[in-house]
Amino acid sequence: MLFVGLGNPGARYAGNRHNIGFMAVDAIARRHNASPWRKRFQADTAECTIAGERHLLMKPQTFMNESGRAVAEAARFFKTELADIIVFYDEIDLPASKLRVKTGGGNAGHNGLRSITAHCGNDYRRVRFGIGHPGMKELVQHHVLSDFAKADRPWVETLIDIVADNANILAKGQDSTFQNRVHLAMDAKGFGDVKAPGKPTD
Repeated sequence: MLFVGLGNPGARYAGNRHNIGFMAVDAIARRHNASPWRKRFQADTAECTIAGERHLLMKPQTFMNESGRAVAEAARFFKTELADIIVFYDEIDLPASKLRVKTGGGNAGHNGLRSITAHCGNDYRRVRFGIGHPGMKELVQHHVLSDFAKADRPWVETLIDIVADNANILAKGQDSTFQNRVHLAMDAKGFGDVKAPGKPTD
């Protein structure tokens, strides 16, 4: 199974909202004692055991708009079915701190998804992290390419850690159970109702 986090490479982008997919896969690597990251398939990759099976963690280094090239290369090498590809990414049309899981569907203007769909097909699994909408279309690019505000960091860190703790449920294909577990855990931590994204930092 491929666990693919979407983001842009380099320190300049590391804290961006658009990079929450990278953050999630990093958290999974820490939680599940992954092997050291290494360059492979135009991506940073690591291997770990989740739910008794070996899985590949990926952070494409192609920049967001070409993410599909890296995912397709790895999928061809391992002969991975679309149902065994899980993509973690930011979603402006979900409220901040919310998470949804689905298989297939549209790309909602997300260039990373558009690239993966073009190179691999549409029916891969998607874990969508809500980062909230800035309110106006012309502010979207600045919003996603800005760092999370300081006030956002507690829910971001809590959410990615909860995702990592429950990655075994995803690995078993129990997407609805995974989504429910994450929501319950976020509620228990006091992050069930984050009203709006924090203001972008400069």
